[in-house]
Amino acid sequence: MLNKSLIYITLLLSLTFFAACSSDDDANNLLASSEFVLTTTEAKQIVVKKNNKDGFEIDGQKGKVIIFDIFATWCPPCQASASHLTSLQKKYKDKLLVIGSTVERPEFTKEGVVINDKLEEFRLKHNAKYTIVNSDQNVRLNDAITSSLKMGERYPIPTIVLYKDGKYINHYVGSVQEEFIESDIKRALEL
Repeated sequence: MLNKSLIYITLLLSLTFFAACSSDDDANNLLASSEFVLTTTEAKQIVVKKNNKDGFEIDGQKGKVIIFDIFATWCPPCQASASHLTSLQKKYKDKLLVIGSTVERPEFTKEGVVINDKLEEFRLKHNAKYTIVNSDQNVRLNDAITSSLKMGERYPIPTIVLYKDGKYINHYVGSVQEEFIESDIKRALEL
């Protein structure tokens, strides 16, 4: 009986020790679970915030339609969507912000610098002339967006989601015609 008590006490102390030694990053992630700091392929930062209504917004983008394109560089429907999203970004300029958020984990140099070669190749080959983010926060954001849409852990790609001022507009899964997305953009801008 004494041995079991000793084991339980040791286990409890060990768990307490490891919990107390968690990193500041873990604590910050818990505190800021509704905030995502993304890094573009041009090394600029974008802060995305999840609001209480399962919407997502970006400071300084009031009145704009925000499109999150959750994609992979190797995915044929994702590749096809790139030119449509570029066309819409060009057409709606300051009224639209397209953000491509890859599901692929970023690669780093020995010095810890993010390698964007795959994304730059994707951008050139598929005419992706919009903001593309490549950071360890991508997966958190992608999961938060798809979770808010109740898509499950293994969601399909591409998933294209539209918001305006933090309010959900619509989303598309898989290959979609440009006209459908544009129709939602026009509707959102009239609201």
